[in-house]
Amino acid sequence: MRASEPRKGIRLSDNGAAISAGVHGRRYDIDALRVFAFGLLILYHVAMFYVADWGWHVKSTYQARWLQLPMMLTNQWRMPLIFLISGLAVSFIWGKYTAGRFLARRSWRLLLPLLFGMALIVSPQCYYEALGKGIIEPAYLHFMGQYLTFQDFPGEAWGGEEQIVWTWNHLWYLPYLWFYTLLLIPVALLIDGPGKFIRQRFQGLRGTWIVLVPVMPLMVYYNLIFPRFPGVTHAFFDDWYAHAMYGTFFLYGFLIARNDGFWFEVSRIRKLTLALAILFFGLFSVSGDFLPDQTSNWQNQVSGLITYLNRWIWMLAALGWGHHLFNRPMKWLPYATEAVYPWYILHQTIVIVIGYNLSQLQLGPVIEPVLVLGGTLGGCYVLHEFVIRRTKILRPLFGLSLRHR
Repeated sequence: MRASEPRKGIRLSDNGAAISAGVHGRRYDIDALRVFAFGLLILYHVAMFYVADWGWHVKSTYQARWLQLPMMLTNQWRMPLIFLISGLAVSFIWGKYTAGRFLARRSWRLLLPLLFGMALIVSPQCYYEALGKGIIEPAYLHFMGQYLTFQDFPGEAWGGEEQIVWTWNHLWYLPYLWFYTLLLIPVALLIDGPGKFIRQRFQGLRGTWIVLVPVMPLMVYYNLIFPRFPGVTHAFFDDWYAHAMYGTFFLYGFLIARNDGFWFEVSRIRKLTLALAILFFGLFSVSGDFLPDQTSNWQNQVSGLITYLNRWIWMLAALGWGHHLFNRPMKWLPYATEAVYPWYILHQTIVIVIGYNLSQLQLGPVIEPVLVLGGTLGGCYVLHEFVIRRTKILRPLFGLSLRHR
């Protein structure tokens, strides 16, 4: 089946929002997937306050082991899907600017909110984490005076480093995305020129190949990079396994964005991919039981293949069902699309501030989480709707355009 031509007239803003329509209409499904992916991220971080045996910045006294299963289901593909969606967004704006102007615009959109967020949004998280560990005394203004003047705090105040000043916590996505955007520029120039066949071959994947081929690079990383850089650290300079994986999904998004044939295919096989996703999550959950020998190379290879197939097939199912269900106008979508970036920046700090203070009141295992979740969603809404989007100076600090539409 031959790859179809890109839809004309569809473009996205720098933060991923569709802002114009063409002959065939807007890609509403991409906007919706982005909203749902970041909504899932917010729910995940609320749950991190309560899930038992998983470390986090602060924890409630009411912890539940049953949360581990649904969180394990999503944490394999939640962030890869977000990076893939980011690649989709970049693909729609690529070509509108010169490479230098493209990088400058992306840097403004990503690095300015990152620096502002590290200074004033993430800092309350650091305060409550250090306070919960008993490392500092309750005095937020005193803490901020030290934090903003780059004074050292005791080891393990947050993050476990010997000398700690600023951190990006949940905002790690922003410098990673900026880095992948920087790397993408020469790759995109190659794909637009002599390497055009790469895009065409990837977009032309169908049937079994659309499942297997994208997993092959991940298996290479598993064998060559993961042994030296195990896990995801969010520390950037020693996080090369994460860079390989997230950067690849970002590239996948860039490759598939403007091809109707690919999207028709993932929509066509959506029922099959959902069934396979459920199956492979089951295999992933019990693989440690039937593949217990970590010294056996073949067992390690099978375990890795199950992990990456579980990850990629869930993403295919999300893309297929999203394209099938949400590629249509929805009244709530334009507002939600704009709100995603500010809500992402704000949400974890609100979770920690509200959660830490409510946990001191011992309200019980039902009332407390309801109030934490409600307070997080309400806080994000109020700050975005009545402060950020209406204040010109704040809009770019939260990744929004200067103009209030």
